[in-house]
Amino acid sequence: MPTISQNKPYRIGRSRTGLGLFATKPIKKGTKIIRYFGPLLDSRKKKDDAIENKYLFELNNRWTIDGSVRENVARYINHACKPNAESDVKPRKRKVFIRAIKNIEPGEEINYDYGTDYFKEYLKPIGCKCDACEKKRKKKRAEARAERQRLKERAERKAQRKAEKLAKARKKARLKREKLKLDGTKLNGVKVNGAKVNGAKAIGKLVNGKRGLKTVRVKATAAKPAPATPVVAEQKLAA
Repeated sequence: MPTISQNKPYRIGRSRTGLGLFATKPIKKGTKIIRYFGPLLDSRKKKDDAIENKYLFELNNRWTIDGSVRENVARYINHACKPNAESDVKPRKRKVFIRAIKNIEPGEEINYDYGTDYFKEYLKPIGCKCDACEKKRKKKRAEARAERQRLKERAERKAQRKAEKLAKARKKARLKREKLKLDGTKLNGVKVNGAKVNGAKAIGKLVNGKRGLKTVRVKATAAKPAPATPVVAEQKLAA
């Protein structure tokens, strides 16, 4: 790891992505923080054009800075979708400076946007780990958890309503069976309107009422006397 002068407003430290560059002093907006440098590669030369690494910084169609050298401390600056710095490219001078676009506080990580091409080739396949993307992922995870909880509660409410409906139906069926059983017990061994049931007798007839069967007494009419038998003929024969 390269040595950094104490006069510089930054240090190399541990970051979410590995190593990163952190502010050690307040850095005001617009300040040139550090230069991104390294050997210049000419795309017209096959040997230069064949070089591949993730620290290449393209200045224009011809010139590219190979920032993989150890002395290039700027290579430790990580990408961010919502950065606090930016790359200030000067193609004619073949130089690149990293400049603050916000006030950066001590302890805050310095970062800039690497650009669409770099993002698609290197970051998108593994997932960007900048603070903005991490917040998005956390938000999506929280929303997914909330949605799962909502669906779970909905299923529980549905199951509860179904169980209550089933319990109500069972109760209704039980009460109906009990009522039928009670009615059968009331009628067992009772004589209705003179008809004998299971050898028992009852006066009157049975009608339905609130608490099962109710006895209503019916007034009985007196039986007419049988006509007298004539005895005249018998007396004559006896004489």
